[in-house]
Amino acid sequence: MISKKAKLGTEPYKGVRDFYPEDMFIQNHIQAIWRKTAESYGYEEFGASILEPSELYRSKTSEEIVNEQTYSFLDRGDREVTLRPEMTPTIARMVAAKKQELIFPLRWFSIPNLFRYEKPQRGRLREHWQFNADIFGADGKESDLEIISLARQTLLNFGAKENDFEIKINNRKIMSYILRSIFELDEDNARRVSRLIDKKEKMSDKEFSDEAQNIFGARTSQFIHVLESKDLDTVTMNIRKGDEEIVGIVEIRELLEALKEMGVTNAFFSPTLMRGFDYYTGMVFEIYDKDSANKRALFGGGRYDDLLTVFGEERIRAAGFGMGDVTARDFIETHGLLPEYAPACDLYIASIGQEQKGPIRSLSEDLRQKGLRVVSDVSDKRIQDKLKKADRKKYPFVLIVGADEVKTGKYKIKNMKTGEEIECRNEEIADKLLVDSQ
Repeated sequence: MISKKAKLGTEPYKGVRDFYPEDMFIQNHIQAIWRKTAESYGYEEFGASILEPSELYRSKTSEEIVNEQTYSFLDRGDREVTLRPEMTPTIARMVAAKKQELIFPLRWFSIPNLFRYEKPQRGRLREHWQFNADIFGADGKESDLEIISLARQTLLNFGAKENDFEIKINNRKIMSYILRSIFELDEDNARRVSRLIDKKEKMSDKEFSDEAQNIFGARTSQFIHVLESKDLDTVTMNIRKGDEEIVGIVEIRELLEALKEMGVTNAFFSPTLMRGFDYYTGMVFEIYDKDSANKRALFGGGRYDDLLTVFGEERIRAAGFGMGDVTARDFIETHGLLPEYAPACDLYIASIGQEQKGPIRSLSEDLRQKGLRVVSDVSDKRIQDKLKKADRKKYPFVLIVGADEVKTGKYKIKNMKTGEEIECRNEEIADKLLVDSQ
């Protein structure tokens, strides 16, 4: 007896998603807000392949991502290729490739899908879409301010209130000064500390202290005391040498003051904020959800002035951020901001009997030409079944066509939400429904 082949599973690959129409509706809503916000600031959309040479990420992306989280393989030409885990190295490569032709400052955005092999959990999947906004070649202070403003406005455009989230800000120059000038660490140990700080929220106090002890030894308590500073003045008092002004503190103080002048009341200094990527050179920020049901970092970004130098180009001022669709959806769902599902249909036309097929097809095409999205049903199912289907599909308006309607040219359109009916001639249908849909 020939054994039956095992059935293929219907589950998607672990850590990725299928988007059914209701899911795609929300996904499109999220991406529409992203595009609308970026374009309101004058940003232009760009794109690139999901495949990049693996070496692109080894120079500046964090070691954890490169060594443990990338999808990398050898192609048929023995070239090492990676499915992009982030977009910043790609945009830097593209800018470096045509630097002499481009007109600066550049304001670019993209919505790529990104891949990381990590444990799927709330807010993290192995594939996600991300809104990236970057500015190249603009004044450093102004571009820092603009990038944070754009990130904040994105959440406000979803319908969020200022007190739904907070913006934590730091400057890599501050920690660089602390590690090099105060604790006199070499480059390798300074990098180890930066990554340790970035993981601090995921560690117990003892675990953090033990790892810090391996680097700072007898000065561990002094280092932890600096990290526990609650504001800029305390940090300054703990690390200043005489009257020396620390560049990073000056920059972040000016940035916070400028945000306050703009009416931003939820931005704060955070001494432990580092961001995991090695390419950040100055300001870094993260936006946090304050709701207890989703209390976590949503997204962030910062300044990366040196990234073009890996391509042999001169350094150029650059700043940007990335906001993932998974955390975006968690945020708007937590705060009751999900849009109500609406199918891609303005009018459902159902026939009574088979004689109306021709008139319905003509009417449907005419209404589509006038801008309506029309679903026509000329099947032989009972009209009661067709109405039930229209209700389940959430079609907003229904028009039933029988012999009388075809003969008189007058139709009744039913609003499925209110139950109200209106009567009109076929040349009036589009105008009435287009007004109702606005």
